Amino acid sequence: MHAFGDIDLFDDATLSDPYPTYARLRELGPVVRLEAHGVWALPRHAGVAAALRDPATYSSERALALTDPVNDRFLAGTVVGTDGAAHARLRRVLSRQLAPRAVKSLALGMHERARALVEGLPGDGVFDAVADLAAPFVAGVVMRLMGLPEQDRVLLLELADATFDTFGPDNARTRAAFPHAEEMFRYLDRVATRDRISADSWLGAIHTAADRGDIDEAQAVPLMLSYTVAGMDTTIHAITSALYLSAHTGQWAAIRDRAVPGEAVLAEALRMEAPIQFFGRRTTREVRVGDTRIPAGDQVLLLYGSAGRDRGKWGPSADTFDVTRNSRDHLALGAGIHQCAGNHLAALEFDAVLTALATRFRNLAPNPDRVPTRRLHNILRGWHTVPLIGE
Repeated sequence: MHAFGDIDLFDDATLSDPYPTYARLRELGPVVRLEAHGVWALPRHAGVAAALRDPATYSSERALALTDPVNDRFLAGTVVGTDGAAHARLRRVLSRQLAPRAVKSLALGMHERARALVEGLPGDGVFDAVADLAAPFVAGVVMRLMGLPEQDRVLLLELADATFDTFGPDNARTRAAFPHAEEMFRYLDRVATRDRISADSWLGAIHTAADRGDIDEAQAVPLMLSYTVAGMDTTIHAITSALYLSAHTGQWAAIRDRAVPGEAVLAEALRMEAPIQFFGRRTTREVRVGDTRIPAGDQVLLLYGSAGRDRGKWGPSADTFDVTRNSRDHLALGAGIHQCAGNHLAALEFDAVLTALATRFRNLAPNPDRVPTRRLHNILRGWHTVPLIGE
């Protein structure tokens, strides 16, 4: 058994650049005990993939976050925090809205919205990929689909970001984020009511499911939380990471000319920079990983961010962004029953942004006058600013 209490995944230095720490963990073995956090970690692609596809052994219930108050208060009864029949029943509520055919019908409107945003960028081509493009585009699309008022977009982004921040250990970030996560519940209770939400919206469909008896009334707001939190930040970070990597590695021309499909670019960006760096699981029985036995009831972190850089899976160039790579097996969106329900929507949103940018800009490059800045966060990996120049 490996026990390394000196490894803290959540100090500022590691959050700024977690990949050297992930490499160390992968070298230590297929599973590593993180005494600093009282959990096990699966750092290799094979181990994370196996756990994702075995929810009977690696349960999501009371397991996603690193503290019991968050698992009990915010995640109990959510689609990501349940397994088995309960999970299937909750996920079924929005399955029709998130199915490929339903999502495809949104394409025209998304492309029009993305084109308007890109055409509205400054004439000199200087813009920020986060604040000027990805955040307003994704949040605007998802707010409309959820049936929430557009004027609440900035507030919802702040509350969603904070809710994700509570997934960390009992540290300053988690404690500071906790009241904002509670505010998300109060917001949904106050705003996402039957008389204020369109019946044909995502959140309206949840009310309809409760009225039909498909879910309990008490499950409505927790189910809403799954989509208000997960539907925006992760896609914003995926899009901005893809644009940052494309511009900083000189691969924009191949992307612009569609020498590689947009979905391949997105998959490679997700592999390189998983928007969600980990989710927790809890073992339902004693399980053996390599030479180590993990007791029943222990918590295990599935390190998506580490799995994406595993040379055992991706070869010696695992730390290199390469849009020609086949990255379909990345795990950034999960796998198995908990694979991201909005993956088709995210791909469509990315394609709309990519198409609009390629139409206007022949070249996309870093802005030499401004330095990109990271958003340090317990669980999300993304950018605060991504200054670019389009020509």
